Amino acid sequence: MRLPTFFWLAAALAIAFSAINWLGLAGWLATLVIFGSLAMHIAGNAIGTRMQESTDRNLFRTRQQSPRIDVPVPSPSHLERHSRTGWLLPISVSIGGLIGGIAGATALTFLASSSFAGALLGGLSSAVLGGIFGFLIASFVDILRTSVRESLDAEKRGSEETIK
Repeated sequence: MRLPTFFWLAAALAIAFSAINWLGLAGWLATLVIFGSLAMHIAGNAIGTRMQESTDRNLFRTRQQSPRIDVPVPSPSHLERHSRTGWLLPISVSIGGLIGGIAGATALTFLASSSFAGALLGGLSSAVLGGIFGFLIASFVDILRTSVRESLDAEKRGSEETIK
């Protein structure tokens, strides 16, 4: 190794040891996680480079002539197609935000004896969280509804084809 590399290594170790001294056990654990992540990253790069260099690049030698089979392309399902979300999503986000904001502001005002500014800020952050939860619930319900509808339609089509 060259001398500048040793200086960089000494500086990194000095910073690591001062962090360990400042943070205590959490510093040791953080240092272990960071060094472990770096070691795994370096090992992954080395393994990947070695695998890339040992790869056989002659594709004509490995390609075998196999008969082509034309497989029909299935039509995309409703979940695969791009469609508008409709009114369910914005309404549920608004309702979730309203409920979250009211619940957060009320809880901060009465349970924590917060000031008006604290209750307002807490109510706004609770409204954001309520809107996110409203979005998640509405998305889940929409996907569940669409999946159940498509599976019932497919089952009905399958039973009709069996009868014919």
